Amino acid sequence: QVQLVESGGGLVQPGGSLRLSCAVSGLGFSINAMAWYRQAPGKQRELVATITGGGIPNYADPVKGRFTISRDNAKNTVYLQMNSLKPEDTAVYYCKAGITLYYTGVAGDYWGQGTQVTVSS
Repeated sequence: QVQLVESGGGLVQPGGSLRLSCAVSGLGFSINAMAWYRQAPGKQRELVATITGGGIPNYADPVKGRFTISRDNAKNTVYLQMNSLKPEDTAVYYCKAGITLYYTGVAGDYWGQGTQVTVSS
């Protein structure tokens, strides 16, 4: 069974930094594109950043120039480096991975459980 586990969230002051990690575990799969989303209280979940299997990133406008998405394919892990954090970045952050199962050939999106990021003084 494939699982995604996020870590690295917490409380940080405005202007500070955090690094989120999302590790994919299990057997018999390959990982395609990966992404980070976030959901603030009372708001819809929104896309933050994506990265292709080849490592090409893309960012939502609110985080361009402040956040960096990266991946380590050997560790099946995606990262989100968040700098110059603002109170409006406060949200639960979720990772998503496009995964293909070897034994069935079925591809689908898998989600992590989320990690809370709070930016406050």
